[in-house]
Parts: sequence; structure tokens; C-alpha cells
Amino acid sequence: MIDGHTKLYGLLAHPAAHSLSPLIHNTSFDVTGINGIYLAFDVTSAGLADSLAAMRAMHIGGFNLSMPLKTDVLPLLDEITLRAERLQAVNTVINRDGKLIGDSTDGQGWVDALKQDNIAIDEAVVTVLGAGGAGRAIISAAVDAGAKQVYVFKRTNDLFDARREQLESWSDVVKVLPYEDESLIEKAFSESRIIANATNIGMAGDQSLPVGEGAMAQLTPQHVVSDAIYFSLETPFIRAAKKRHCHTYNGIGMLVNQAAGSFLEWTGQRMPTVPVIQAVHQAMIDRQQNEHAK
Repeated sequence: MIDGHTKLYGLLAHPAAHSLSPLIHNTSFDVTGINGIYLAFDVTSAGLADSLAAMRAMHIGGFNLSMPLKTDVLPLLDEITLRAERLQAVNTVINRDGKLIGDSTDGQGWVDALKQDNIAIDEAVVTVLGAGGAGRAIISAAVDAGAKQVYVFKRTNDLFDARREQLESWSDVVKVLPYEDESLIEKAFSESRIIANATNIGMAGDQSLPVGEGAMAQLTPQHVVSDAIYFSLETPFIRAAKKRHCHTYNGIGMLVNQAAGSFLEWTGQRMPTVPVIQAVHQAMIDRQQNEHAK
């Protein structure tokens, strides 16, 4: 029940209405009995500074951000964690007595989602497709989790050299390679145990695969294949990996577990991820049915 002691948390995003974050956190508050509520606020870059001033003034417990606010917020915070500094992005802000501290829980969410199934990154060879925001978060977390090798495939464009320098500076285990070289992807897949698609290929009904058939042919039942995409629930990449009997994971686990990182920092309690994942999964089924009905 909302009362005078209810603590407010929220999401700053544009657009904000489609977000699953309110479902995730409000389900968590209901299950744990924590007296909190989580709302979505439609905020643009132009309104971000005023929004943060309001967060301080009203003693909001904490909030999440989506792009481009994840980077726009950096100069407005009092402090950021080491992993947020490495990524130069923040998805979680903790309001500690008016001091706003930024963190990034995205990549750890990917690690924790696999850990729930007893899949460890430590000493594993990992291939990451894509070096955008999600990809960089996964790469950073894989390094922190002790990966033996992290192959990163990025499109060759004007940003390639700068991004390669950035990512390879994080650790000697990171190797950034051109996405266009299918033979290198095939070799990386054959060497890897864990493969993560962090591109948007296969999202929202797109039937494309992020790699060619030669790379897919390298997959075996020993491979763990994850996709950061959670809509649709089963992307063409996941579907094709299932046919090769891989262990497959869509993006719901990463989504919920990155939120669990925020929840823990705000409340000091662990998120009840099992019922939350069930709630998100059902919401995605409903969304897909609504899309098909149109």
C-alpha cells in the first residue's frame, strides 16, 4: 500500500511508456514486501539536468536511465563507479543523502543470468557480436568475470580503430576483429564456449541471422548461446542455435538481472528474480500476441 513512507524509484527515458522496468521493480517490491514504487518518467536530454535536481530535492531513492541519457548524465553526477567510468555510461543512479552515484549493471546482468544456470565465465573463451552499448557492457563484465579470451566482432567503419583501442586497453584477453571477416567468426565460434549476440539483428520480427551458415555450423551442444534481444522471445539466432542443441538464452535473463543489480544497490535486498522473470516472460508473450493480432 502506498503511504507516507513509500520510497520512490524510477526510470528516466524517452520514450518511457514501453519500458518493462516498472513491471520488474514493482513485482519485486510486491514479492519482497518493500514499501517502494517504481515509475517511468519521459525525460529528454534537454530536461535531464532539471530532472536530476528534482531527484535530489525530493529524495528519490534511485533511478535508471536509457540511451542517450546513460552518457548525458555523466557530468551531472557526483561520483561514478569504476565499471561505469570504464564504459563511460551509467544505467543506475543511487541517491545517497543527496549525493548521486552512477553505476552500470548491464554487463553484470548478463553474467548473473548465466550464473543462475551454473554457467561460469571464469576461464571461458567468449565471442561477442557487436560493440555498441550492450556489447561493451558484456565485454567489460566478461573481463571482470575472468574470461580466458574475449573475441569481439565489430563493423568496420570510422569508429573501428578507436573502439578497438578502447576495448583492447581494458585487458590483454580482448581481441577486436572485423565483423565482415566470416572466416574469423567461424574460427572464434569453434574456439569459444560462450557466444553473445549484442547486435540488434533479429529484433522485433527481423528474420536475419547475425552470422553466416559457416559460423552457425561450428556450434555444438557444448556451446552456450545468448542474445541480448528479448523481443521477440526467440530470435532467429536462438532458434538456429537450438537446432544445433546449444544451451540458449534470450535477453530476459540479462534484462532482469541488470535490474536486480539496481534493486540491490537501492534497497540492500536481492531481487526475487524467478517470479520477476516469469512476469516479464508473460508480458512478452502478451506483447507478441498483440503484435500478431494487428
